[in-house]
Amino acid sequence: MRRFNYIAPLAFALALTACGEATEGESGASASGSVDGVEAPAGQKWSEMVSKTEAGGIVMGNPDAPIKLVEYMSITCSHCKDFGEQAFAPLRDNYVESGRVSFEIRNFVRDPLDLSAAILSRCGGEAPFFPLTEQALSNQGTMFEKAQAMGEDTYSSILQSEPKTRFVRLAEQLGLISFFQQRGISEDQAKACLADTATAEALMSDTQKAAEEFNIEGTPTFLINGQKIDGSNWAMVETKLKEAGAR
Repeated sequence: MRRFNYIAPLAFALALTACGEATEGESGASASGSVDGVEAPAGQKWSEMVSKTEAGGIVMGNPDAPIKLVEYMSITCSHCKDFGEQAFAPLRDNYVESGRVSFEIRNFVRDPLDLSAAILSRCGGEAPFFPLTEQALSNQGTMFEKAQAMGEDTYSSILQSEPKTRFVRLAEQLGLISFFQQRGISEDQAKACLADTATAEALMSDTQKAAEEFNIEGTPTFLINGQKIDGSNWAMVETKLKEAGAR
């Protein structure tokens, strides 16, 4: 099993961001007919109901939805970026809002860049997690440019620094603190989150557990009702949702 490498050279860390297609999994459960929609509580929308799960993910939607979609994703994965651009709006508007489907994102951290961005996407709590993640994915190109400009010596020095300062320094170099500051996470709040080693350890531990439990070898990887499915783009995932009854 590939383990997280804090002191990998910059070229290796960036190479990890060239994520591949998810490996083939089970076909996923299918249902005959469609699942009935469920009304949200009065005055609320299912998409506004967001909470943390026991698996360490963040879930949006009806907590009792009969169809539960999980995405294992990495903020430094180009295929995850593509999925976000294609899927987040129709998934929310056409499926989550119906009460038929809940959508959970579980960070599958691949490298220090990914981990820094994942920590900051969670820094404001559950409510802003989905928009912050979507915007962090859209920032991939800029983040990679800043990582390349940093150089090997600076990168190695950062990764060899004390745990409480490591991700603060890295996020500063990547422009992530200012990026998230513009989106409601104050500089002090961002630095406190990045200095919290327990958060980093939990994200890495959850990644390791997921890799072992579901044999995840690429991102994005999707589960429907706990079963890994074939599919790495929105068209494929939507087909599986419809087969499960989310018509």
